[in-house]
Amino acid sequence: MSNRLRLGVNIDHVATIRNARGGDHPDPVRAALIAAGAGADGITAHLREDRRHITDADIDRLMAEIDLPLNLEMAATEEMLAIALAHRPHAACIVPEKREERTTEGGLDAVGQHNHLAYYVDKLGSANIRVSLFIEPTEEQVAAAARLGAPVVEFHTGRFAHLEGDERSSELKRIADCAALAVKNGIEPHAGHGLTFDNVQPVAAIPQIAELNIGHFLVGEAIFTGLDASVRRMRELMDAAR
Repeated sequence: MSNRLRLGVNIDHVATIRNARGGDHPDPVRAALIAAGAGADGITAHLREDRRHITDADIDRLMAEIDLPLNLEMAATEEMLAIALAHRPHAACIVPEKREERTTEGGLDAVGQHNHLAYYVDKLGSANIRVSLFIEPTEEQVAAAARLGAPVVEFHTGRFAHLEGDERSSELKRIADCAALAVKNGIEPHAGHGLTFDNVQPVAAIPQIAELNIGHFLVGEAIFTGLDASVRRMRELMDAAR
């Protein structure tokens, strides 16, 4: 496993700003190109059922105009499966999705939804799309991902991001232990959600984690410093942690 930690930049909230007023500015594809130039290793985009940020046209353009791998975040639905199979992105990360939520609120229940998820993992994998499951960092969820045959898991770091002191340290250990367990089971571990300049390094320092996916904070910070500077600073912090 390479020691270099990959950075996937999620551009959803560039589209959120665009959609607040309509039109085509700011352009999430332009954001993807800037992120690529600033050191991103991949681009992540979540095509939600309600299309609240990224749209189908954005996915069309991302596939056509960027050279970096595209990680399509998607719910386990027939509609999203058909879109993924039509576009064949590098990766598809299956995430839980509720229409009323502001953002993804936690990981998939890969244990309880095994039979439902198995169909989507199989169909995506058969199309040579690298399947990832967005899960909580627990032994049970990692074991379920292994039974499903998912090659990648992405650990939800939202709880870590909002804790402090000993509770944060305990959650970090849980992430690290689950990353080691994933590798032991032949699964590549990723992580993301709620990561910032201030909290990314402890997660980035976990040697088994191969990729971080970060979006909302980078887009928010870009308001003050520009997206190029925001991504470059995150890249520097991640590299320093390794």
